[in-house]
Formats: sequence, C-alpha cells, structure tokens
Amino acid sequence: MEKNHAPNVESSLRHGILHVPQEAYAASGIIVNGRRIKTFVFTTDLAIIRNCDADAVFAVYPFTPQQAISDAIIKASYIPVFCGVGGGTTRGLRTIGLAKDVESQGAMGVIMNAPITNLNLAAVAAAVDIPVIITVTRMDTDVGERLRAGASMVNVACAGQTPEIVAHIRKTWPDTPIIASGGPTGETIRDTIAAGANAVTYTPPSTAELFRSMMASYRE
Repeated sequence: MEKNHAPNVESSLRHGILHVPQEAYAASGIIVNGRRIKTFVFTTDLAIIRNCDADAVFAVYPFTPQQAISDAIIKASYIPVFCGVGGGTTRGLRTIGLAKDVESQGAMGVIMNAPITNLNLAAVAAAVDIPVIITVTRMDTDVGERLRAGASMVNVACAGQTPEIVAHIRKTWPDTPIIASGGPTGETIRDTIAAGANAVTYTPPSTAELFRSMMASYRE
C-alpha cells in the first residue's frame, strides 16, 4: 500500500454519497476546538447532510432562524454544525437568545448575516463560548471593526468578487480565519483558495437534481 494512500470503506448500500469537489481539500483548513475543517456543505437538507463527505454543515436559510430547525439538523448530523442566528431581519436580543440556544443544542459555531451591527455582534460574541462567524458581502466592509466586536472568523460571500475580496482581507488581516464560497467549479474553488481562503462552502445540487439522473436510469 502506498504510504499516503487512504483506504476507502463503504457499505453495500450507502456508496453513492455526494462528494465535495477535490479542489477544496487544497485549503489549509481552520482548526476549531481541535477539529480541522476545510469544507462546509451549505444546506439544511438532512438527507444531503447525512450523505455527503463535507467536514461540517453551514446551516443558513432564507427565513428567520428557528430553534426547532437547528435542533433537528444538529441531532441528525454526524459532522459539526454551524448555525445561522440572524443579523438581517432577525436582530437584537433575539439573535442573542438564538445563539445561546444553538450552543446548548450542540452547534460548533454561529453565523451572523452581513447587516448585523457591531454592537449586536459584540453582544452575541459575549453571550456564547463558540466561534462567531461574520458574513462579508461587500469590499468596503470594515473587517477590523467586525473582528474587534468579537467575530472569530469571516465568511466571504461576494459572488464573482469573492476571490478579490478574500485576497484583500488576507493582505490586510493576515491571521484572520477566512471561509469563502467556493463557486460552481473546481477552477473557482482553486481561485478562492489561492486568494487566501482557509475553508470553502460548497452548495450541493438539490435532491430534485440528484433524483433526475437516478430516475433516468430507472426508466431504462
């Protein structure tokens, strides 16, 4: 056996899991409480969470955060879960309560949306003993103020500008842990990592898309 070869063990049924693009594993990773995380799957679909090879879950969705949802995801997942706790529509004391709730449920970290104020961010960071991730969506974001307010990591989600903004943050704040959206292809993932991202988020295909090819084979 080759020295660096990793044996692959699969069950007879659970062999068709969803794989994160291999390019993502070139990232350095971020060590959170002793666990190295290079890849986050960006989904709240429990079937995908249970059948993918990502290192952690990025549980953010376009509704106000609800404890019942975070609790279900954390209980069903066998990999660490980082939960969105607001910052856009949901703000103030509500975000603090949500952050404390997901910490008690077992979340590894909390994610704040870009519109959150530094005061609100600082209050959440003071309320929990797990990492607080702040999302960056614009080049003119004052990342230094976000870090001083208590953010532990930065999540860059700037569509096509992501590599450029990652590079700017890496140059200005060289020691800041950076998570970034990897984009749709292996090339965009490579570009994001080369710009300085320590970990990438991967948006998987929907279950409807995954079913399409399966059903086509069933019809043959």
